[in-house]
Order: sequence, then C-alpha cells, then structure tokens
Amino acid sequence: MIYSVRHTTTYTYEDGARFAQCVLRLRPRDTARQTVLSSQVEISPEPAQALRQLGPFGEEVVRVLIDQPHHQLVISARSRVLLAPEPGMGLFASPRLADVRDQASRSDDLGPDGPATFLYPTSSTPLVKAITAYARESFADQRPIYDAAHELMSRIHGDFAYDVTATDVATPAAVAFAHRRGVCQDFANVMVSGLRGLGVPAAYVSGYLRTEPPPGEARLQGADATHAWVRVWCGIDLGWVGFDPTNAVVPNSDHIVLAVGRDYADVAPIEGVILTEGRQSLKVEVDVTPEL
Repeated sequence: MIYSVRHTTTYTYEDGARFAQCVLRLRPRDTARQTVLSSQVEISPEPAQALRQLGPFGEEVVRVLIDQPHHQLVISARSRVLLAPEPGMGLFASPRLADVRDQASRSDDLGPDGPATFLYPTSSTPLVKAITAYARESFADQRPIYDAAHELMSRIHGDFAYDVTATDVATPAAVAFAHRRGVCQDFANVMVSGLRGLGVPAAYVSGYLRTEPPPGEARLQGADATHAWVRVWCGIDLGWVGFDPTNAVVPNSDHIVLAVGRDYADVAPIEGVILTEGRQSLKVEVDVTPEL
C-alpha cells in the first residue's frame, strides 16, 4: 500500500514574531517494512538557513532559522510512503523474558536499532516500582514475550481512560499511571516504562494513524492524526515488534512510522524557540490518503 501524507502546522502570532529557530523531524523513517518514496517540507516565511543531518536514531533532522518578522509560520510536510503488511507472528517462535533480557545485555549493537539504547529510563519514562509490578503481571509463568507484551498492551488499553484534558506533553509516565488516564503519548510512556523495568528494550514511536469515518459519513480533510505507540525488542531472531496500547492493536497497514526514540523528546515533529509577544495559536492538520 502506498500512502500520501500531508502534515501541516500553522503558528499564528497576535503581535508578530521576530525570530524563530526550529528543529524538524518530518520525514518518515525508512524501516524493514516502510519505504519513503518521496518527502519534502515547505516553510513560510522562507528560512534563512536550513541544515539537514541524520539524528542518533536514524531520523532526518532539519534545523531551520527564520530571521524576518512574520505573523504566521506555516510548516507543511508532504510524503509518499510504501508500507508492506506486517508478517504473521507465530507465538511459538517468540522467546521468553529471561532469554530476551540475556540477549539484550549481551548485544554490542550500538546502532539506531540496537537494543542497548532502549533499556534505560528517561525523564518521561522513569523506572517506577508500581509500573514495573503492573507490567510483571503479564509476564508470569515464563510466557513468550510476544504473548506477554500483547497482553500488557491490551491491559493498558482496558485499564486507562483516553482523556485529552488529563495530561500534557511534559507529563511523566508515573503521573499518567497514577491517574489511569491520558492520551496516546501517556499510554506509550507507561508501556515503555513497564517493559524497561523488566529489562526489556522498548522504544517510543511517533507517526501517523489513518482514521476511518463513521459509516455513511464523508472523511474530513485534516481528520487524521499524529500518533504514538511502542516497539518492543523480541530477541535477536524476531527483532522489533510494534504494539499500540491506545487502540490495543499490533500496528499494521494504518500506522506510518515518523521517528523512533527513547521518548517524545527524541521524536518531537517540531520543536524550537520563537521570539514574540502577546498570544499565539497552533493548528495541526494531518491527512493520510491511500493511493488506489
């Protein structure tokens, strides 16, 4: 399946802005089952500088400098992505927790897909005893890691309420876990924290989720969404497998990977500094369209 993705972010400043310096991660990442056919970013006003480089987790990073006064900053990314179906996962082939921990500790792969980087806590995904204990319930009786991670994903989906007012981008996993509510970022943070507490490499994934309108209703422009889910390292043979605790599904044909990191700070699509006075507003529109 080939998808066209449009991701437009518009900042509007009541009193205008004099300067903006941004870091962009808006090119989808190439993976074993995802190939980026084309990708471009348009910025208005035109930046004075735009430096492209490769980030530590295989993502393309563009550092942008805008030094002219403006009342609106529009960043529009367009990409075409070829997505192959996720191969069927036989549970009999999945190793157990102890084997995965042993393989991860012995791995000397320090590349962007190596397991070692994703074993350690971050400020957003700290090791919390209560979260580790919660995750451990799914790993009883030496269950295969794929089976156990799938159950953990489903438990988070069932035990947590989706609530856009409960958290913000800076909310750590411990807070979301205590209140049992949040958004996709919080669901992913809790699962990542719990798995790392058990010694399982887990990565935070940002990307796009294609949504379907209710039966009989037209699909609205800009109605798709940026999304977050988890990748779990299931041993040397199976490698990384995706799990979406917000929707209790294994990502397949509707999940497009934008960036992979330890937590949101590594994968934020846009971040930076803007010099302005007065109020400002933000509008984000995402369209994920299959090419028939």
